[in-house]
Amino acid sequence: MKSPMTYEQFEDLPVWQEAIRLAEGVDDLLSSMNNNQLSFSKRDQIERCSLSVSNNIAEGFERGSTRDLLRFIYIARGSAAETRSMLILFERRPHLSDFKSQIVHLKELSLSCSKQLRAWAAHLQNSDIKGQRHPNSK
Repeated sequence: MKSPMTYEQFEDLPVWQEAIRLAEGVDDLLSSMNNNQLSFSKRDQIERCSLSVSNNIAEGFERGSTRDLLRFIYIARGSAAETRSMLILFERRPHLSDFKSQIVHLKELSLSCSKQLRAWAAHLQNSDIKGQRHPNSK
């Protein structure tokens, strides 16, 4: 029987790599916009929620218990949904139509993160492995 793939550090996780691409893409989008195209609060909110996806994956991974990891996976998933919601708003705003292809791409990235996080959480919930703080025979 093939053993499941394990990761030594969060940077190696495919979902973290996707999440950091999301944060970079949002940063690129905002850099390409004029400061007057979005209010400060919208810029700040999407910056924070997009970066929160990768940060919560990293924090959960480093916590050492499956319970903590699951909690942070769900927080990261919520941040991915928040990012997608903001991108949907941006997509609907006529004055941002020049950025539509970037926005659509970022929505796809955020949805991909959500799906990966959901699958990872489901896998962990069905696993006997409890993490470093709960060693077992596996």
